This record gives sequence, structure tokens and C-alpha cells, in this order.
Amino acid sequence: MSDAALIHGQGRFRRARRADIPAMSAIRLSVRENVLSDPTRVTLQMYEDYLERDGHGWVAEVDGSVAGFCYADRSRASIWALFVSPVHEGLGLGQGLLGLAVSWLFELGHQRISLTTTHGTRADRFYAAQGWTRLPEGGTEVGYVLERAASPLSQLAGSMRSA
Repeated sequence: MSDAALIHGQGRFRRARRADIPAMSAIRLSVRENVLSDPTRVTLQMYEDYLERDGHGWVAEVDGSVAGFCYADRSRASIWALFVSPVHEGLGLGQGLLGLAVSWLFELGHQRISLTTTHGTRADRFYAAQGWTRLPEGGTEVGYVLERAASPLSQLAGSMRSA
């Protein structure tokens, strides 16, 4: 995806920029589930590294404000973060952001993408509903994988691109 914005549903999607980091951090700290036990674990440097060096990031905007974000890790073929502001949940922003990240990772040649989330959360149910395969549980974290051949999300991102 170029730096041009995509419109899907009620959100405008674009590549994340350094100037978006304060808004992304505020969203990360505002969520009601998958709350960081130690907010200092996610550093400014991590946000910066995933903008270009270690991956790519995207934001969803609603009415000109960042309402959600997603980061993909290029070397691990994984989703590092996907969060939507609690006041903007239910608009399809998470699905749109995830579709962009999945599409990008598949375009890089990865055949399988992974992620982890907290067991029993809405995120846990969200990934299952998006066609991801849930791995056997291990503690409070649950893993998911998405195979390229089985990905409806890459098709969604493709349709967003052509719109």
C-alpha cells in the first residue's frame, strides 16, 4: 500500500507516521482488554522501529483523528499490535487494519502469519471470526496462525485497494 489513504466503511486507512505515535500509544493504554501490566514495556523506540525498519504500521482515522492502529513484523511474519479506541469499536476498523497488515506480509512472500492475544477476550473471538486458526492454549496467551491460501483478509485488502 502506498502512502495514499484508503476509505472503507467509516474509516480512512493510511500508513502510520512518526507523528501518529502519541495517538497510537494513547489508544494502546486506553483499551479495556489486553491491558499492559507494565505500560513501560512498549517503548517509543518500538513504535518507531515498526514504522519502517522492523515492519509497517497503519492507522485508521475517523473524523480526522487516529481511531486505531496495526503493526506487522516483517521478520517474524506476525502481527505485533492491533488496537482500536474503545469509542470506535464496532466500525470495522480492526478488520480493515488487519487486512492491510496481512496483505502486506503475504506480498512479502510469507506463507503463514502468526499473532498472540489474551485467552478469552474479544480479540480472541475476533481472530477466530476472521478465519485464523487457533493454536492449543498455553497459559494466558493464545496463538493464532493464518495460512496464505486460507486468507479472506488478503482478499478484503485487495478489494479496498481497488476501490
